Amino acid sequence: MFNLVIFGPPGAGKGTQSAKIIDKYKLAHISTGDMFRMHISQETELGKRVKQILADGLLVPDSITIDMLEEEVQRNPDVNGFIFDGFPRTVPQAEALDKFLESKGEKIDLVLQLDVTEEEIKNRIAERQKVSGRADDAEEKLLKRIDEYFSKTIHVLPFYQEQGKVSKVNGIGEIELIFGTICDAIDNAKVD
Repeated sequence: MFNLVIFGPPGAGKGTQSAKIIDKYKLAHISTGDMFRMHISQETELGKRVKQILADGLLVPDSITIDMLEEEVQRNPDVNGFIFDGFPRTVPQAEALDKFLESKGEKIDLVLQLDVTEEEIKNRIAERQKVSGRADDAEEKLLKRIDEYFSKTIHVLPFYQEQGKVSKVNGIGEIELIFGTICDAIDNAKVD
C-alpha cells in the first residue's frame, strides 16, 4: 500500500490535485471535509454536531474525526492505498493516524505540502464561494479557517519532517504543471 497525506491551507488545491492523484495511482480518497459534509447532508447526529462546529469556523474535535477516519479506512480493505485530504490537522491526530496505520502494518509514505500564499488562497476561495456557496467559504469563516491552519495545523509539518516524509510543492501555477511535480514526488517516494 502507498499512503499519502496532502497538506495545505484552505483553497490550496488539495481537492483538485487529490482527484488527479486518485485517478493516476488508484488510491482511495479520504477527505475529512467530504465525510463531514456527507454526515451533515444525511443529518446524522454526528452531522448536526459537525455542522455547528464548521459553521463557527472551528476544527472538529480529534475524537470525532479519528473515529470517522478509521471507519472509512476499514470500509476500503482492498485498495492500493489512501490519500488523506484535510487530515491530520493536529499533532495528536498525526500520532493517532500513525498508530492506527501501524496496527494495520501500514504507514504514511509521503506528505505533500501544497505551498500557496495567503493572498492566492483568498482569491481562490472568493471564486469558489461564487460557484459552490459553501458555508465554510464565507469571508469571516474563511479567515478563521486560514488562521486555524497557520496557528495550529501548520505545526503538523515538523512531525512528518522529522520522519523525512515531507515534499513541498509550489501550489501556484498551472494545474497540470503542479500535478507533474506531485507525480515526481510520489514516484520518488514509492522507490524509497
